[in-house]
Amino acid sequence: MKIGFVINPIAGLGGSVGLKGTDGKRCIEAKNRGAVSHVSERALEAFECAGDLMDSEFQTAGGQMGEDVLRKFTSHVQVTYTPKDSSDSEDTKAACKTFKDIDLLIFAGGDGTARDIMDARQDIPVLGIPAGVKMHSSVFANTPKEAGDLLRMILIGGFKVRTAEVMDVDENALDEDRMSASLYGYLPSIEENDFMQSSKTMSYGASDEEMKKSLAEFFVADMEKDVLYILGTGSTVEAVGQKLGIDKTMLGVDTVYNGTMLGKDLSEKEILAALDIYQKAKIVVTPIGSQGFIFGRGNQQISAEVIRRVGVENVIVIATPAKLSEIKCIKVDTGDLELDAMFKCCLQIDAHSKEEHVVKLEEE
Repeated sequence: MKIGFVINPIAGLGGSVGLKGTDGKRCIEAKNRGAVSHVSERALEAFECAGDLMDSEFQTAGGQMGEDVLRKFTSHVQVTYTPKDSSDSEDTKAACKTFKDIDLLIFAGGDGTARDIMDARQDIPVLGIPAGVKMHSSVFANTPKEAGDLLRMILIGGFKVRTAEVMDVDENALDEDRMSASLYGYLPSIEENDFMQSSKTMSYGASDEEMKKSLAEFFVADMEKDVLYILGTGSTVEAVGQKLGIDKTMLGVDTVYNGTMLGKDLSEKEILAALDIYQKAKIVVTPIGSQGFIFGRGNQQISAEVIRRVGVENVIVIATPAKLSEIKCIKVDTGDLELDAMFKCCLQIDAHSKEEHVVKLEEE
């Protein structure tokens, strides 16, 4: 099989430092805050799970845009594009245009990378290794490991093609702490529902908004004293902040102690500093609609280290019945496989409904 491969070296850079993405000015700000990209590590994890690659031929961009990773697994690597010292979206587009007669295009990045690839190529099935901050498009595998598992299956038995959405997030809305995503277009991708994520559902209607308020009221009444609450992203958790009477950010991570906001729109480093002071803590998150992710999509500042410090048993997932009804399973992508596996043993899900809703954790 002939495969094209490209990495966006700055993908995910803004996540741990509390930014909402890495596009444009956010990349510069992320670097100023000392952010480090883990995109190459996530690509390495995928190819480690893919098995023997020696029977495949790869075309890629030079250096950190793909070559450095592939050379660790196979000698069948053709560098078709040499990027600038500091690569950008134009390098991604240019690299993809140089790939000739390939059967599959694999990339590591986020929604911005998916949009760049769509601008360059729409004639080749794509498989995304999730490595960005925003990943609402349905061209991504659930995790790097599952991207590798899927590639292994493809190399053995081939694949079927489906049409997948590429989502476009309004960067100006992110600056205003609003999530505004629209359909950018479509790309051919892999037909494998177990390993591939679906598009994020953006809204549920007025009745669900009322349920969010009810859920928030129930949750706030049950909050413990002298516990640091780390409130994650999303409108469901934002409703908790509104009930508390605090200025909760919808797309950021905030901390609350005894009903008072301590920190707003925090980075991973700032959350860890708070945990040095407050020994007892809980993390409150909500699944992404339809996809089911509670970690690894837009809340990377709640890192694996943060979760380990707090304890998996102190992670609380809140969701309305409408949201739970469309989620097959809760998913995690912390970047730590051992930690991901721990979520199968212990997870609190609060739907606050008279109806019983069972959401199972994703099996490996």
